[in-house]
Amino acid sequence: MTSFKVRGTIAQTIGELPKVGQPAPDFELTNAELEEVTKAWLAGRRVVLNIFPSVDTGVCAASVRRFNELAADLANTTVLCVSMDLPFALGRFCGAEGLENVVVASAFRSSFGDDFGVTQANGPLAGLFARAIVVLDEQGVVLHTQINEDLHVEPDYSAALASL
Repeated sequence: MTSFKVRGTIAQTIGELPKVGQPAPDFELTNAELEEVTKAWLAGRRVVLNIFPSVDTGVCAASVRRFNELAADLANTTVLCVSMDLPFALGRFCGAEGLENVVVASAFRSSFGDDFGVTQANGPLAGLFARAIVVLDEQGVVLHTQINEDLHVEPDYSAALASL
């Protein structure tokens, strides 16, 4: 269980982030075209998991935009933006913003949040995800993790990219 702030309230996650140096849990997500996105689908590529509560909030939207900019310069790397938003909302957001360098995926019908230790157990956004980053190497081994101490602050982009 990890604690963080949400609008001045302390919230916790269900479980813990995967450990650095360990294989990441397998996952099944749904992209904007309603296709499966899995750890196996991404095999052979480095992966930055940008995990957040909802693309309909300012900080979450900003993180997707910023990772879209950064992803353009990352060789053999996929930035996968993950939330509980429906795939339609994620696709609409990326289409309206012209974002083409990130992959958006919904966990609306998977155990991703619990498996990765990012589901909020309590607080005003219970059931949605904490703001987190998990970076994987080409074999799916965890290189870096971060849960923001304050949900209303953007992730540490530099630390995530430095781990690559």
